[in-house]
Amino acid sequence: MGKRRGGRELLRSLSKRQKKHLREFGEEHPFYDKVLLLLLLHSCFPFQSENSDKSSAESDSETEVEQVSVYHKLLATLKTSPESESEEEEDESESEEGGESEAEMDSEGSQETGEADGGEEGKSDVPEKEEGTTDTAEQILDQEQADGADTSCDPSHGVIEEFTDVKHESEFSLETNFMEEESGDCNADKRDSNSSQAFSEDPFKQHMDKELEEKEVEKMSTLPKTSSQSQWPRLGQLTFSSTLEKHKTLKADKEVDMKQLYLHKPLESTWPKVNKQFLCSVNKASDPPFTPLQRELFCIMNTYRDLFYPERNALTNGEEIRLVYCLHALNHVLKANAQVLSHNAKRRDQKPGTDNDDYRDQGLTRPKVLMIVPFRECALRIVHIFISLLEVNDKKKIDVSNKKRFKGEFGFDPEEKPPNLKRPEDYEAVFAGNIDDHFRIGVAILQKSMRLYAPFYSSDIIIASPLGMRTIIGAEGEKKRDFDFLSSVEILIIDQADIYLMQNWEHVLHLMKHINLLPLDSHGVDFSRVRMLNLNNWSKYYRQTLLFSALQDPQINSVFNKHCFNYVGQVAVRNVPLSGSISHVVVQLPHVFRRLEAENSTSVIDTRFRFFIDKVLPEYRDAIMSHTLIYVPSYFDYVRLRNYFKKEDLNFTHICEYTKKAGVCRARRFFLKGEKQFLLFTERFHFYKRYTIKGIRNLIFYELPTYSHFYSEICNMMKATDNGVDATWTCTVLYSKYDAQKLAAVVGIDRTAQMLQSKKNVHLFVTGEN
Repeated sequence: MGKRRGGRELLRSLSKRQKKHLREFGEEHPFYDKVLLLLLLHSCFPFQSENSDKSSAESDSETEVEQVSVYHKLLATLKTSPESESEEEEDESESEEGGESEAEMDSEGSQETGEADGGEEGKSDVPEKEEGTTDTAEQILDQEQADGADTSCDPSHGVIEEFTDVKHESEFSLETNFMEEESGDCNADKRDSNSSQAFSEDPFKQHMDKELEEKEVEKMSTLPKTSSQSQWPRLGQLTFSSTLEKHKTLKADKEVDMKQLYLHKPLESTWPKVNKQFLCSVNKASDPPFTPLQRELFCIMNTYRDLFYPERNALTNGEEIRLVYCLHALNHVLKANAQVLSHNAKRRDQKPGTDNDDYRDQGLTRPKVLMIVPFRECALRIVHIFISLLEVNDKKKIDVSNKKRFKGEFGFDPEEKPPNLKRPEDYEAVFAGNIDDHFRIGVAILQKSMRLYAPFYSSDIIIASPLGMRTIIGAEGEKKRDFDFLSSVEILIIDQADIYLMQNWEHVLHLMKHINLLPLDSHGVDFSRVRMLNLNNWSKYYRQTLLFSALQDPQINSVFNKHCFNYVGQVAVRNVPLSGSISHVVVQLPHVFRRLEAENSTSVIDTRFRFFIDKVLPEYRDAIMSHTLIYVPSYFDYVRLRNYFKKEDLNFTHICEYTKKAGVCRARRFFLKGEKQFLLFTERFHFYKRYTIKGIRNLIFYELPTYSHFYSEICNMMKATDNGVDATWTCTVLYSKYDAQKLAAVVGIDRTAQMLQSKKNVHLFVTGEN
């Protein structure tokens, strides 16, 4: 006992670095040499110092086990304080991760470094244990994993492990919980079972219990979709499409009966309170708790049709839409989990050895809802909405695991915002809060509690950015990749899809290629509970996709048309702009729209480049046409033009999203003073920075902007020029017949029809007052 007490006192006095050296080499660093501690260690483990050199050089698994076991024996003799145990836990995780091979570190370096910048990793504090506990290193490590402690290595090593909460696994497990444990759910289930007809009319039951035949699946895979049009009061022009037999025409509900919506308890009571901020103050208690837009959107969502809504606006209706799709997603999850818990109780009470296909209520993996959002701030708001919808009143607060950590990683400090930063209102709305675009988080939900940072295979909802999904899905040939958790996604929500065009659209396409595939591993699933639609690999035909965007774009339309296979059908909002953004131009200047002819959509890129250098650029080479800004939406076109300008030795400067701040300031100064005749300017730079470029006299839109209001913004920059003369200002726009949607958003549908009907190059002169 005397030796152990002496060892405890000596080890308590050691720093973290000293303990790490002691654990790795079996002796204290010579700089801190203490004879008594060395004698104690050598008397207990005389072989450790002899093999220290070997153990540091060997990467064999047996050697690693031997090192850890020695450390276990040493820790078993210690009875430490909470602070020292926390330090030992950190040292333990560092030593384990230090044992990884350098090749593995290199292969994961780019991915993990990115996650260190924008993931949920590397910010956890090691939880402290109660005073007076005695644990071995294995128990400490197990406790770290159970508590969801971050076992990441030193950030200087470049590898940071992803944090997941394992502590609450049994509490949120669908396999080990029963309906009786969920307050209110049991009564709800009994209430529904009393009326089988009402229960069968639930849209969730109707959609998930529908059994497709092979002929229908083959029909959806081969035959084109039939479409029909409908006009709704708030959404406007809708296009309904489906491959199977024509369904009953869906009409907008003027009045909403909450009972007919089949909302799961407690959403019936919490939704009116949560949505109160968007309702008119004069509304009566009997009035429906939906805005006109929410009512029509939820009417479509609740039928489990795919939906494409391209009129989302961060300033006006963005939060309305977020609330209503959160309601739909949470309603779906609560119903699905309640069904599983109810069947658990029935299976527990049935006689052993009896099989019943009536209990097929799960997918091959647990995640049911995947929500793709661009920034951490969006994920923060979604989780707050979930919490608000689950809390019946202030007295009945739900238990949210890891809430403090979540706020720390997804929250935003207002003091971090640069002072005197003046940007347009839409910019402030889009880039509010934490705008990190690399994250992913699993959420598990039961009636009384919510678990943040749940492992994906134990999550009901996954909230992630396209980049966060891309780094975990990986690419073909990578060792560390996983996409099995996407196999049974039943609702896919892609919000603010237009922003992904400014980030990297390839990440969205990569995600769509890996969703609803058969998993490579069983992941402990009970196949007797798996629905036949999942076993038949028909999950994609049951998946509902909700796509929200601020604009209509061919790439977004392609995802909705080619990657959505819902057997119920699709609904797309197809309103045409009556007046374009050109009406918001306040400066007087001629707008010249020059049409180029391309054989197909793939050749238009080369055709535009040849048209520009052969017919447009020669007109601006003269020194009189100085101060010319060339607006280029595509970064690849920008690089091509930049290389051509360098080859031709033209007097130009350039700004893109990758230009450093000093380079941006220098380019702006050269352009303003006329030292550089041309300025190449990318759309993504304007999207992320919104700088005002002064000195513009001639403006060339190499391609129509993705966001129509960017057209008026760029044109209105001309008024910032003090010494400009209105008569010398020009604006030239290049377009083709494949730019019909962008053209209509700029000049309006009527002018677009006239311009596209003409087969020749059209010079259309308009002013901002028209």
